[in-house]
Amino acid sequence: MKKIVTIGGGTGTFTVLSGLKKYPGQLTAIVTMADDGGSTGRLRDEFGVLPPGDLRQSLVALSEADTAMRELFNHRYAKGELAGHSFGNIFISTLEQVTGSLDKALDVIGKILKIRGRVIPVTLTKVRLVTELKNGKVLEGETELVNYQLVSKFGIQKIYLKPAAKANPKALAAIKEADLIVVGPGSFYSSILPNFLVSGIGRAFLGSKAKKIFIANLMNKNGHTDDFSVSDYVRELERFVGKKNIFDAVIYNTKKPAPALIRKYADEGEPIRCTKECRASGFKLIGTDLLANGVKKTAKVDMLRRTLIRHDSDKLAKIISELL
Repeated sequence: MKKIVTIGGGTGTFTVLSGLKKYPGQLTAIVTMADDGGSTGRLRDEFGVLPPGDLRQSLVALSEADTAMRELFNHRYAKGELAGHSFGNIFISTLEQVTGSLDKALDVIGKILKIRGRVIPVTLTKVRLVTELKNGKVLEGETELVNYQLVSKFGIQKIYLKPAAKANPKALAAIKEADLIVVGPGSFYSSILPNFLVSGIGRAFLGSKAKKIFIANLMNKNGHTDDFSVSDYVRELERFVGKKNIFDAVIYNTKKPAPALIRKYADEGEPIRCTKECRASGFKLIGTDLLANGVKKTAKVDMLRRTLIRHDSDKLAKIISELL
């Protein structure tokens, strides 16, 4: 059975895993540990735990438990001192403290949720994402980076994790043994790139014999990736990994969201295009309709701002499975 590894975090990884679990294959999700916003950020600050939010989304995506159990882990409290918190985030953080290890906690939760695969933190080091801009401004934390709207204007001078983080040995082993590695989609600087800032991940990725795929986002992020084309995302990741032509294929969406939908969410960004430069870039391009129908709704008590124009998980999974 083929071994498929995803690298990312948040709703992008959730979407990919939700589709892939319907196909044969051993699934492993390697998840960023740089998140410090919303419910996750509060738990980190109050209890000193590792960030649970992206892990929770991957666990729920891979879960084959009944609907009630999956909804329980995604449930957000609407009032009181727990307002904005997700039950799943609290459960993961509590179990981490009880077992003394996030790895052990995830093993237990995996059994409870009957997940089809594994969810692995990219590092077990408690880190913060630090971004230094070319104008000298320093953004401390993933949340501060996400909320700062002038990243594109000034440009990134340096981005790193503090303290320096060692890769989770389980993540390195999964990458080495993989037949297929899927990177993205997701917020580029806050969900995808932080995985490759962990010491050892980039080297393991380059050394893996797996077929490597990049899934481009649907929309650019205003103030962060303004005017990025599909190839710009690939080249930016190559810059941080330190090598060109690292992907065997790049998957991107060709269907433009309805004009009314683009206008409604114009503050999120513009649709990403594959330009002439992109088509002449040398890597294999797979362009097709990947757009989910309608708009994804989020809970009113969710403290985070999330992209509402999403990929269709089944369309993505079909293309990925064909590449195997």
